[in-house]
Amino acid sequence: MFDRNVGGTDRLARIGLGSVLVFVGTAVALALERPLVGAAVALFGAGMLASGVARRCLVNELLGLDTAE
Repeated sequence: MFDRNVGGTDRLARIGLGSVLVFVGTAVALALERPLVGAAVALFGAGMLASGVARRCLVNELLGLDTAE
């Protein structure tokens, strides 16, 4: 149905960076009491993490990029 367009190093980078951003966003929202900034960072990280796990990125599709192996 949907072809994969994320793979290899791109996938690992998305999963790693997405995880870090979710953690940092949550920490900023809770510890520094900046809920909007923290939520924005965490949501961006969650999107990166989801695209890495699903091996599918809509931005890559719109730009015509394919990093899948």
